[in-house]
Amino acid sequence: MKKQYKTVWLSDIHLGCKDCKAEYLLDFLSNHQFETIYLVGDIIDMWAMSKQFRWPDSHNQVLHKIWQLSRTETNVIYLPGNHDQPLQKYNGMEFGHIKVLRETIHVTQDDKKLLVLHGDQFDEEVCFGPFHAWIGDKAYDLLLFINRWFNRIQTLRGKPYWSLAGHIKKHIKGANLAIDRYKQACCNRAKSRGLDGVICGHIHHPEICSKRQVTYFNDGDWIENCSALTENEEGHLELVYWTKLAESANVIPIKSSDKPKDSQAA
Repeated sequence: MKKQYKTVWLSDIHLGCKDCKAEYLLDFLSNHQFETIYLVGDIIDMWAMSKQFRWPDSHNQVLHKIWQLSRTETNVIYLPGNHDQPLQKYNGMEFGHIKVLRETIHVTQDDKKLLVLHGDQFDEEVCFGPFHAWIGDKAYDLLLFINRWFNRIQTLRGKPYWSLAGHIKKHIKGANLAIDRYKQACCNRAKSRGLDGVICGHIHHPEICSKRQVTYFNDGDWIENCSALTENEEGHLELVYWTKLAESANVIPIKSSDKPKDSQAA
């Protein structure tokens, strides 16, 4: 039987990017039932596709699955981020059964009020300047390159997926400082509105913590961590890491048709 959740928050899926773990997400969606799905930004990576178009079949299956859920038993809310920024202009509109919002407030089963937004709204507060931002982007691209090849070797050895990029990032002082400033900015916004917490994505760093009497929830990503934030029937929120749980589930393998025709995209 499928496990049921009241609510799930997913962000930073980056469909169209070569580092997207679409097959894990598809398996996660297929093994659970949800009353509400929040797509918390960067679902489609329009930045990556503007540089090189890449759309494997597994990415298409994820979109089809979400659309299918929205037409049946699941309420789907899409909050565009910076990588799918063109969709921000449709704030307040509905496409089929999917509503587009820039930000919203979610009330949990135990009456906690939580601000929900992607998090790119705080880039100016967190960023150390254009040069540091450029260095950060290049360093992250390198981390993903290392992570990609490390996990290809893991697969050949019969080992499960493990986020080497996330492990390295935790030990970089500058990255931790930027993450802390980001968390503070998110919590300040929620506190200024008299809310109990904030749910966001953007920085690919899943975490639950408290700052200034506000609870900070980051649902993570499907590039490094394959994580989601979930709410059960009692209103309890927790992070789920599907790469760990999927070892006992039927993870959908990437078919040969999922591989891009342009070998450089791999």
